Amino acid sequence: MKKFLLALVLLSGAAFSSFAQSSSESGKFSIGLEAGLPVGDIKDAGGKLFIGGSLKYDQPIATSTFFTISAGYTSLSFKDTYGGGSTGFVPVKAGIKYFLAESFYGEAQLGAAFSTESGGGTAFAYAPGIGYSFGGGLDLGVRYEAWSKNGTVSQVAARLAYSF
Repeated sequence: MKKFLLALVLLSGAAFSSFAQSSSESGKFSIGLEAGLPVGDIKDAGGKLFIGGSLKYDQPIATSTFFTISAGYTSLSFKDTYGGGSTGFVPVKAGIKYFLAESFYGEAQLGAAFSTESGGGTAFAYAPGIGYSFGGGLDLGVRYEAWSKNGTVSQVAARLAYSF
């Protein structure tokens, strides 16, 4: 997994440097709040709610197309009938965002989710989704996100963000 992450970082750096030279439009950051509902195995295991925040950067690479990179923190809480409590994750992802219309976009990201628990390890992360960029920097996205490592932790999530 460490080799995968190193390759992802190197690819991201190369993409930023080459894409930055080919586009006169500058990139933008966004900071967002995220909430998700567990689906699949994690719901059956008592998962109740994903909640967190993230920082994202969008770099234009072609007309209506952006290279994205994001990192954040997500907490997964469990139902009291399953022992309660929560566990934390740090998802780091890179991907492509394509505007299908003026403000409506589709997006796909790949990366890793690092557990904050001792011995929790790292999982492969993937997240396809759609979103809408409102005027004034407001952005709302909805996605399916899954983290795979000896099983899958998945959610249907929303991100409400402010771009600057």
